[in-house]
Amino acid sequence: MKEYFFYMELSYDKCLGYYHGHYTSVQVIEDGGKTIRFPAERIRPFISSIGIRGRFRLILDDSNKFLSLEKVT
Repeated sequence: MKEYFFYMELSYDKCLGYYHGHYTSVQVIEDGGKTIRFPAERIRPFISSIGIRGRFRLILDDSNKFLSLEKVT
């Protein structure tokens, strides 16, 4: 199992594109400097009236398959 931490900040307007499926993936840089891409649909539960803002933990299995994404702060 692999665990990555990153900070994400997107305005509400930018989030709409992800929410409505205009984008298929999200690309972030985790705290260690590695670039990670995951399905955009995974951020939908975290979109609020201000967009997305906070620190997240992404967990992947040993084959790099998505297991979970959670907001940690």
